[in-house]
Amino acid sequence: MAFIFLVIAKHKYYLRTVNLKSEILKRKTFAIISHPDAGKTTLTEKFLLFGGAIQTAGAVKSNKIKKAATSDFMEIEKQRGISVATSVMTFEYNGKLVNILDTPGHKDFAEDTYRTLTAVDSVILVIDCVKGVEEQTERLMEVCRMRQTPVIVFINKVDRDGRDPFDLIDELEQKLNIKVRPMSWPINGGREFKGVYKIYDKSINLFEANKTKISKDMVSIDDLSDPILDEIVGEKNATQLRQDVELIEGVYGDFKVEEYLEGREAPVFFGSALNNFGIKELLEKFLEIAPFPQGRQSSERKVEPDENKFSGFIFKIHANLDPRHRDRIAFLRVCSGEFERNKFFHHVRLHKNMKFASPFTFMADSKELLENAFAGDVVGLYDTGNFKIGDTLTEGEDFMYKGIPSFSPEIFKELINLDPMKSKQLEKGIEQLTDEGVAQLYRQEPGNRKFIGTVGELQFEVIQYRLENEYNAKCRFEARNFHKACWMTGDADAIVEFCKFRQKNIVKDKDDNLVFLAETSWILNTAIQQNPKIEFHTTSEFKV
Repeated sequence: MAFIFLVIAKHKYYLRTVNLKSEILKRKTFAIISHPDAGKTTLTEKFLLFGGAIQTAGAVKSNKIKKAATSDFMEIEKQRGISVATSVMTFEYNGKLVNILDTPGHKDFAEDTYRTLTAVDSVILVIDCVKGVEEQTERLMEVCRMRQTPVIVFINKVDRDGRDPFDLIDELEQKLNIKVRPMSWPINGGREFKGVYKIYDKSINLFEANKTKISKDMVSIDDLSDPILDEIVGEKNATQLRQDVELIEGVYGDFKVEEYLEGREAPVFFGSALNNFGIKELLEKFLEIAPFPQGRQSSERKVEPDENKFSGFIFKIHANLDPRHRDRIAFLRVCSGEFERNKFFHHVRLHKNMKFASPFTFMADSKELLENAFAGDVVGLYDTGNFKIGDTLTEGEDFMYKGIPSFSPEIFKELINLDPMKSKQLEKGIEQLTDEGVAQLYRQEPGNRKFIGTVGELQFEVIQYRLENEYNAKCRFEARNFHKACWMTGDADAIVEFCKFRQKNIVKDKDDNLVFLAETSWILNTAIQQNPKIEFHTTSEFKV
């Protein structure tokens, strides 16, 4: 009898292992990144359109058309026309389960984007063909190169009068420090834009402006040498296209998927997100070559996605995702095994077991209850304050996932309460909003003074707006002249002595770690030189 049960147990394990691998091979999890106004959120929406998640651009579940993009669900985002929080959306396409993370483009919210890149396996980088490579684009690519994240480039707005495509390709290589390989090529541009030639399968899609629906009658031909090309796009355009493609094939050589997967080569596509053009080619080629969920490095070892036991980490926290309910959502990236609803998992930092009755998947601000999830999936967990960014959940093992740091802010301001009767609301609001990671909260005693640190001015505007509209708490911010926030580790006696000497510059972060707020780079360098027993850290990675 025991032998029979053992066989059954082994059989179940085998089935689960096969199931895990098949589920992993279905999934593609990626972020869309860009400089503001390059068309990132529009591209996200058009992917949803092709995936059947929405029927019309701008549509919501009620089928009413709104001016705001599907993935920009916060009220302030709709008013300002920018994305200031990472949206997560899931849809199915050609047998694959696609998880898109649409990130903030504004540089003031770059830290949210950097953290999001820890939760994805690849990236689509959107470039405006009129503006080319911009400053924020270069910063985002630096983070991708640090992590060797595979990148596909989508050059958008080719139906507008923009830069020469060869100039854009050269600029991509020079400024982003990555080898590129065109996969499609525009036929003319701007008002004379005729379509794109798909180099990888030698076919042509002719341009048809269509902002809201998927075009069903795009014309295609099978070969570049076909004389019908001259009739369709004109002899001059056809001749130029043949010359361009010959040059591309001669200069760039064959596309190597291995180099792309290693983050050393970026395939490039051209199109118009607003007009749904070039999106299908981009999506289908992405699903063909983009990596499946990859292994992640933890404090103990590298964890592979097909391991039998579940693990995952929190990369984002968002309060009041639904303004009608004061909920707080933790975004969990599943890294290995199977996440199951109502199953107990181990919260490593708190050393306690937790289960989740209502985990869900996302479609912008819409949520759907899920029973299970696999490596690559992003799961929403209702949170009552148990989670911080970087927290790890496992099926019992004690380790923490690496590479989800907080950085020293660049701008510091003191939070001033304008209504003492609303102190509790202000306290709760600033605690929850800074848990989201777009700003850092420091406390100073005596007096319970609160300093907020951010990487940009816009974040203060967003915080002030959300405190007033979501928590009914009014405040203002007073600038404080600090250069850097540095966490301190090392000899305990030396740190105590230093804190006595620099009392007005010493604060604690939300985890009660001591932080030195240095007023200038000279003061910081002097402190480092005079205190060899203390280490001053400008990121929080020392905690792992």
